[in-house]
Amino acid sequence: MTSTAIAASDGFLSRSRTVAGPGFSRWMAPPAALAIHLCIGMAYGMSVFWLPMTKLIANAPASCATQGFIGQLFTTSCNWTVPTVTPVFEIFIAVLGISAAIWGGWLEHAGPRKAGLFAALCWGGGLALVGFGVEIHQLWFIYLASVIAGIGQGLGYITPVSTLIKWFPDRRGMATGLAIMGYGGGAMIGAPLAVWLMTKKLGTLTAPDVAHTMMAMGAIYFVWMAAGALGFRVAPTGWKPAGYTGDAVSAKSLITAGNVHLDRAWKTPQFWLIWLVLCLNVTAGIAVISMASPMFQEIFGAKLVGASSSAALTVAQKTAIAAAAAGLVGLISLFNSLGRLFWAALSDRIGRKNMYYSIFVIGIVVYGLLPTWGHLGLPAIFVVSICIILSMYGGGFSTVPAYLADIFGPQMVGAIHGRLITAWSVAGVVGPYLIANLRQFQIAHGVPHAQVYDITLYIMAGLLFLGLICNALVTPVHDKHLMTDEEVARERALLKEDRVSAGAETAARGGFGVMAFLAWAAVGIPFLVGLYIAIEKAAKIF
Repeated sequence: MTSTAIAASDGFLSRSRTVAGPGFSRWMAPPAALAIHLCIGMAYGMSVFWLPMTKLIANAPASCATQGFIGQLFTTSCNWTVPTVTPVFEIFIAVLGISAAIWGGWLEHAGPRKAGLFAALCWGGGLALVGFGVEIHQLWFIYLASVIAGIGQGLGYITPVSTLIKWFPDRRGMATGLAIMGYGGGAMIGAPLAVWLMTKKLGTLTAPDVAHTMMAMGAIYFVWMAAGALGFRVAPTGWKPAGYTGDAVSAKSLITAGNVHLDRAWKTPQFWLIWLVLCLNVTAGIAVISMASPMFQEIFGAKLVGASSSAALTVAQKTAIAAAAAGLVGLISLFNSLGRLFWAALSDRIGRKNMYYSIFVIGIVVYGLLPTWGHLGLPAIFVVSICIILSMYGGGFSTVPAYLADIFGPQMVGAIHGRLITAWSVAGVVGPYLIANLRQFQIAHGVPHAQVYDITLYIMAGLLFLGLICNALVTPVHDKHLMTDEEVARERALLKEDRVSAGAETAARGGFGVMAFLAWAAVGIPFLVGLYIAIEKAAKIF
């Protein structure tokens, strides 16, 4: 059977049908990844729905708080409470890690086109179903739909990783940083879009239309993610950038010249050390994200507007404080996004291990100083410190795929990354739980609101110290874990890479032409609009 007949028999969605031809430019791959990540990154912006979701029934006799958890799941006669709707975000993050771990191996074999389209269907369709659950006012249905959306999160998050690392062996950190930057910046675009749809296009300020906004955004995200998935091309076996002869940092001991199979990688100490590195960094960062706005207001409060106490605040001053807190949230999205590119690109120069050393050491110092800035009444320095923390939070995410490729080789890095992302699921529960409950415990014991975060921030610094130790313990994998030539050949046969390796020398030699420019503009313009909105909000802090 000819290669053409084989490719035709594989079907349009198969991996073999996405192998790049001679005119393809590798710079087309990052925009395809960004199209997916900018959509699923809306998970960080879901908080714009929480308050409107608690006011859906006009003139309701009572809130659902009096009905108990089971009653809230099925009631249609009262308004939900904030604690009952916020688990939607927790479900997203928990299922993201679980689905990435379960289907990471399948994704490697299916290829980015098929995986990306499934991600689009689950995330877009799941979000629309969440909207339908709001429409029929059934909380149990919203939770169930959130699981479907979470699967889309997991598949969409890891879909581009393996593809980009193989397109950019010379710039692994930069490539994955570009893609994962989109997840951090998704809320910068999605949150303002959701507010506009809820309050101006589909509803009003007094009656925001949550249900149809979610349905509309689900449809928009499906189309956008599908376009990104269809834009993916994979590098043929043996492809290298023009003039590239080998990894610029291959002399460094952590970078392996071979590959480790998924089934062995997750059983090595290196895997679990990097798992802890990510988990500890994310736990500290996501704790700050979850409480940034109330923390800022409680620590500084009236000081932000020059008042002596909160009791003396006017309505205008309270509005100004709320606007400053909203500005901090905008800055968090901005630095979470940009940090993913900055730190990952830096890791290409200084190495992954040194990059994590840097963010842990800096993080320990910054977390340790945050209570001091609060006690001294220095909100500007406090805000700068939070921005640094969030940049390193994002950088930890974006650098870990390149770290895994260095340690375990690029062949199965997407599947290995999928298993590792379970660290995020754990951190997404532990971090917010820790900071919220420690805060409540201290308030109950008479600690002033301005000081309830001190112990928590010191604990976060301690977690980063543990991460620093774990990173120091990462060593090269033993040769016994490496795949044999026969195993590599078998894996490539499953990926159908053995059919296209003959074109490796001439494939993907296209430059940054018109199509690449249009692809970058398609993702870049919305990102810049979101960036402008975030900066505009952040300006209110100062």
